[in-house]
Amino acid sequence: MGEAIGPMLASAVAVALSPLPLIAVLLILASPHGRANGIAFTAGWLLGLAAVVASVVAAGIALDPARTTPTWSSWLKLGLGTALLLLAARQWRERPRPGRVTAPPAWLLSIDRLTAARSAGLAAALIVAHPKTLIPAVGGAASIAAAPTGAGVGITTGIGIGIGGKAVAATLMVLLGSLGTLLPLVVHLVGNDHARHTLGEWRAWTATHNAAIMTAVPLLLGAEYLGAAVSGLA
Repeated sequence: MGEAIGPMLASAVAVALSPLPLIAVLLILASPHGRANGIAFTAGWLLGLAAVVASVVAAGIALDPARTTPTWSSWLKLGLGTALLLLAARQWRERPRPGRVTAPPAWLLSIDRLTAARSAGLAAALIVAHPKTLIPAVGGAASIAAAPTGAGVGITTGIGIGIGGKAVAATLMVLLGSLGTLLPLVVHLVGNDHARHTLGEWRAWTATHNAAIMTAVPLLLGAEYLGAAVSGLA
């Protein structure tokens, strides 16, 4: 199963470190209906990420059911890595300058007015409409799909990982990629003064380092994707 889990770990961590969903869930939890909306947001994130990962894994297995590593994965990683590097370069150019105030996105200003259903929809939208989240999700799922498949449908076989093993790896990726929303929710549900203080510190830290994270994570993951693509195509 390591053939599927190992290559997707960096992608899962990149999804978990995406600042926008973390900022969103922290603000939702601080809103008047924080508990219900926070649970709905986290559920929407889990389901949205699971849908993306499952779709890519299923499509990859259907594209190449052979027992060897397919080349489509390397070409895909080449394109995704290039896109991530371009996103990192744009983020660096658009980083906040000293003395300048950047207006927050419109959806952040309306978080206090969200319902539970809209909170779940916002979470799904932050996955599919935000390239710095969608690209790592697709890349990690592609790594799982491209792992050599054994002849059986169990977790492992003698010549590769079974379909069941890929399902386990996909589930693990969804859980790891959701830590950025799951952890704040768990801390909030504890409900004591220390928990509220911790969430406030996380909110302040994320707001301060948002630009750096959104530059560094795509840069490092893009380089990793390009390296994997070159190695696979060589």
